Amino acid sequence: MKAFVLTKYGGPEATELRELPRPRPEQGEVLVRVHAAGLNPVDFKTREGKLKIIYRYALPTVLGNDLAGVVEECGAGATRFAKGDRVFARMPKDSMGAFAEYAVLPENLLARIPSSVDFVTAAAVPLAGLTALQALRDELNLRNGSRVFIPAGAGGVGTFAIQLAKWLGAEVTTTASPRGKALVERLGADVVIDYTSQRFEDHVHDMDGVFDLLGGETLKTSFRVVKRGGKVVSIAGMPEPETARKDLGRGPLLTMLFWFASRGLRAEARKHGVSYRYLFMHPSGAELAELAQLIEQKKLEPIIDRVFLFAEIGEAIAYLEAGHARGKVVVRMREE
Repeated sequence: MKAFVLTKYGGPEATELRELPRPRPEQGEVLVRVHAAGLNPVDFKTREGKLKIIYRYALPTVLGNDLAGVVEECGAGATRFAKGDRVFARMPKDSMGAFAEYAVLPENLLARIPSSVDFVTAAAVPLAGLTALQALRDELNLRNGSRVFIPAGAGGVGTFAIQLAKWLGAEVTTTASPRGKALVERLGADVVIDYTSQRFEDHVHDMDGVFDLLGGETLKTSFRVVKRGGKVVSIAGMPEPETARKDLGRGPLLTMLFWFASRGLRAEARKHGVSYRYLFMHPSGAELAELAQLIEQKKLEPIIDRVFLFAEIGEAIAYLEAGHARGKVVVRMREE
């Protein structure tokens, strides 16, 4: 099979398309013939070695976290799916492997694709959709009447987050460029701040929570727009001790490292009377099935910016890395 392989840590030259043996499913696993794969910032961050402290992959390894395809074979004990089922999933964090013509993963990470959804659309959902759902529902506990600030609402996670926040009953404030304003308004944003000409902190106040997608100065300033007792959840800042314990299941060494690295952000949060949480999402077939139901009910629309052929995956990653995509970037391995 063809696969997009990470051979070393570095820039684009650290990856290549190569031929590999097709994997075989083991106990409780399913072999999927991949039709499309979604791209995420974690893909190029992994390539650059920025996650080495957390995940130590044995190189060379196949990159990729999101896939959609058809069940090809079920391993022993895997009974939830049958050959020919259309499925999508977020790959296990410690193995990846979605950027290939075939991939193996545990059956509990898979969900069925709604009949009305094509493979390219399904491949755009898993990581970004699950991240938004877990941040907004499980960490920020949004409900009817909640007020949430989601900067960068036109991006891959942001487009899911706006819609899911509205589904949970929240009032949504976001930032976008003039180019992205119409999109975020169509997805349900109540207030849109033009980040090219306005400072969000001049217009955003007394939020119940912030879902930070940018990190840096945006994250630091976000603590000032949340009311006391509120919460800031980030996927772009610095991991904190709960990240090591709850999200990664790691011991005291990584917990202490994250405690040290995040001390400035946690101090800033305390100064404003709010809490800070960095989220590493977890793959979940059950939660992905919830998202599939929302998509089927027309309550959630995956937004796709561009689709590339598998042979163009290097260009696709470069396009995503440039930071201008509105919605998701997807590569297609096979024609529908």
